[in-house]
Amino acid sequence: MPLTMNREVFITCAVTGSGGTQDKSLHVPRSPEQIAISATEAARAGAAVVHCHVREPDSGAPSRKLEYYRELTDRIRDADVDVVLNLTAGMGGDIVFGSAESPFPVDETATDMIGAADRMAHIAECLPEICTLDCGTMNFAEADYVMTNTPGMLRAMGQMMTDLGVKPEIEAFDTGHLWFAKQLVTERVLDPDALVQLCMGVPWGAPNDINTFMAMVNNVPSDWTWSAFSLGRDQMPYVAQSILAGGNVRVGLEDNLFLDKGILATNAQLVERAVHIIEGLGAKVIGPEAVREKLRLTKRAPGTELSS
Repeated sequence: MPLTMNREVFITCAVTGSGGTQDKSLHVPRSPEQIAISATEAARAGAAVVHCHVREPDSGAPSRKLEYYRELTDRIRDADVDVVLNLTAGMGGDIVFGSAESPFPVDETATDMIGAADRMAHIAECLPEICTLDCGTMNFAEADYVMTNTPGMLRAMGQMMTDLGVKPEIEAFDTGHLWFAKQLVTERVLDPDALVQLCMGVPWGAPNDINTFMAMVNNVPSDWTWSAFSLGRDQMPYVAQSILAGGNVRVGLEDNLFLDKGILATNAQLVERAVHIIEGLGAKVIGPEAVREKLRLTKRAPGTELSS
């Protein structure tokens, strides 16, 4: 299909993630306060959206604690810079099996598998504008770790997001994830004007070569909004590729720790680099209000009554 360059681009900053990066860079934020500070610095640098996980402040280990999300949300909303809040809903779907010869019982110390309502508890409490929906199951990097999102789980979580008025950001790690996302729209679990994040180069999902990337792009319906990212040194090339293919961009320490070879980055520096690339291509970086209008988002305080 012919490509149409996107000339009004929004940047999502993935602030900290849940991977084991906390000891690899002093810039990876851990506490809710540190994550909020890094998020607002990214917003000042040009990010319209901040995508946030939470961690244990002491160890940096990934966490699902509601009080951390509550503090993070309050700090971002109380900041003196506006930004669209995007919280992960991907936690709680991890199964780590035993050895190849003895897969059961699963590794109970590493497995974190909970129900749909529990996975959505912080979303219902904090009411971000956007939350993620990892739209499929995938072998995820390590030998015996499976990121588990069954069709039934995704239907339940997607319906909760729709009922809450929180925009799902479909995380697509392969073409089959887009196939199922379209099915959720057909079933009216998700609204038709869907939002998609194309996740490239994550082992063992879609590899980040350009042919696979274009296969992903060509499977996104024309009336959906999409962004894309890749990992490590490929993060910035994907800023350019995404814009040229008609999409938006994601950068941040969840996906890449370095500004240049051997130089550790901050989230703000990665956003600044993305702004430079976008503007160098002749496109415009749009802010949070324009993103809210484009995606029909509602910025709310916690506890706000949902409209019928």
